[in-house]
Amino acid sequence: QVQLVESGGGLVQAGGSLRLSCAASGRTFSNYAMGWFRQAPGKEREFVAASSRGGGSTAYVDSVKGRFTISRDNPKNSVYLQMNSLKPEDTAVYYCAAARRVTLTTTASEYNNWGQGTQVTVSS
Repeated sequence: QVQLVESGGGLVQAGGSLRLSCAASGRTFSNYAMGWFRQAPGKEREFVAASSRGGGSTAYVDSVKGRFTISRDNPKNSVYLQMNSLKPEDTAVYYCAAARRVTLTTTASEYNNWGQGTQVTVSS
């Protein structure tokens, strides 16, 4: 298992930016594809962004394309989510997740390691 700890959430005005970080420990980070998911109050958890284990392939939900960027630093055992042009509808708890596989996946059930989440609130 790999342990994941998110940070970087907070309150920001619409149009602002935040950078989420996820620090991994416990296993070889470079063996894991990584993903970011979010869950808003009263809604299902949804996929946001994913990266292959090498970082060469990424994927995004349509609603964040062009605004969010996932990146990873394998020597630092970290994955990041740069969020720009934030909108009130981006308000949610954001979760980092890890899956021991080469290719990325957008399916939550294929991730078996999850962080505790970090709250992002975007005010209008």
